[in-house]
Amino acid sequence: MIRLYDFELSGNAHKVRNLLSLLGVAHEIVPVALSEGEHKSPSFLARNPFGQVPVLVDGDTVVRDSSAILVYLGRKFGTGEWLPVDAVGEARVQEWLATASTSVADGPAFARLIELFGAAGDLEAARQRAHAVLAIFEAHLDHNPFLAANRPTIADIANHSYIALAPDGGVELDAYPNVRAWLERLQKLPGFVSVPVRPEAE
Repeated sequence: MIRLYDFELSGNAHKVRNLLSLLGVAHEIVPVALSEGEHKSPSFLARNPFGQVPVLVDGDTVVRDSSAILVYLGRKFGTGEWLPVDAVGEARVQEWLATASTSVADGPAFARLIELFGAAGDLEAARQRAHAVLAIFEAHLDHNPFLAANRPTIADIANHSYIALAPDGGVELDAYPNVRAWLERLQKLPGFVSVPVRPEAE
């Protein structure tokens, strides 16, 4: 059975949990105690030398990095639906995977990391970057129902988590109606997994 090395509050881990659920793929969640440094243990570093979650283990195959895991799952289990097989379709998905790993990671995800976990960094600068990238999403979604195609793909799953979690970093979504409508469309998909709730909001 597929095993997912996971941390519940991680947006990157949430992306993978979400796609596994949407695909209906049986899997086992293996919690990683980040607060206890388990991600820096020799056994974990043997799976991911960068010491980060998530990590997916499928038999003898080990895949690290959330975007790479989404590609792996989308290609293996998605029958071309979640990861297009044509050159243009796949390129469009890859564009948005890159956005998730750069602009979204440096903006809303980093603001949340500072606010929620006390990471070192310039919170206001991260919030400004978040609003800059959200403006791009808002304009794109004004004439597109989803990011890379006329149906949801792993591009949407890769970007959803940290945009939905943006308020945790003090980045509100009120000014972005197209973004909020896109989030709602995704959240209505059968098997969709909600983003983790910040501890004090439970």
